[in-house]
Amino acid sequence: MTNTQLFTAVVLIWGSTWLAITFQFGEVDPILSVAFRFFLAAIILGAFCLFKKLSLKLPLHIHFKMAIAGLCLYALDYTLLYQSQQYIISAIVAVMSSCMVYINVVLRRVLLKKPMRREVIIGATCGMVGISLIFMPEFGKIKADHLLILGISFAFVSFFFAGLGNVLSERILDHGTPVIQMNFWAMSYGVLFILCYVLFQDLEWRLPTNPHYYFSMLYLSLFGSVLAFGAYMKLLRQMGSDKAAYVVLVYPIVALLLSTLFEGYQWHLEALIGVCVVLLGNGIAMGKIPLVLPKWPHAKQ
Repeated sequence: MTNTQLFTAVVLIWGSTWLAITFQFGEVDPILSVAFRFFLAAIILGAFCLFKKLSLKLPLHIHFKMAIAGLCLYALDYTLLYQSQQYIISAIVAVMSSCMVYINVVLRRVLLKKPMRREVIIGATCGMVGISLIFMPEFGKIKADHLLILGISFAFVSFFFAGLGNVLSERILDHGTPVIQMNFWAMSYGVLFILCYVLFQDLEWRLPTNPHYYFSMLYLSLFGSVLAFGAYMKLLRQMGSDKAAYVVLVYPIVALLLSTLFEGYQWHLEALIGVCVVLLGNGIAMGKIPLVLPKWPHAKQ
């Protein structure tokens, strides 16, 4: 698949998971739902490897890197993000997610010694402005208190670990590690870390009675985790973690389109302008729209 096809697939799937996740709340603690999601995804990946006779043997130093990536990308990122959404509205989360592109750019430079690409930074800035315009009416509902600060703190730390996990995954893939095997091990390690945390918490283990929970869990595991993360990791290997991270700025648009169909979302002028600005930023970040600016030092790869 081309980069455009991979990018589109990730955006469409992750945009739809926002709707699927709403069926996960209520009966089961969100942290357990995260563990169930990636446990099922790891089983699917493992079964696929066995069916295709793909070797799961990898060097020890790669396992160490995958364990850290799994901790960051699947355990800390998701559990902290779920915690943040107890205190802040999704609009703040969507806007703050734009900072992950900047985090990736900086960590990619520091840890991988790869250049900071100006088109990605400019595109991410456009994306952040666009997302802010899309969710502008929601900011009137914000109540400034210590819970807001707590939620924002959880969200920021979550996106930091997501960025760190992205950059570590790029490093692992640079070693020639196959995407499917890497995702299997990273998700497996992530689940183990989550379960270790759960053992020290007073969480009630129970099976939900709502069948929609199981349908949404299957969708989140198969499509949102196995297929989307597989496509995302291929993007990350082919484009770099900085450009690949731009998907977090585009898939909220898909979520809003689905919300329009199923939840009665009402579009407004700022949202329409915001979508255009996000798409403009995407064109710039992906190099589809050329920039006529002075060259940065060390801008070439």
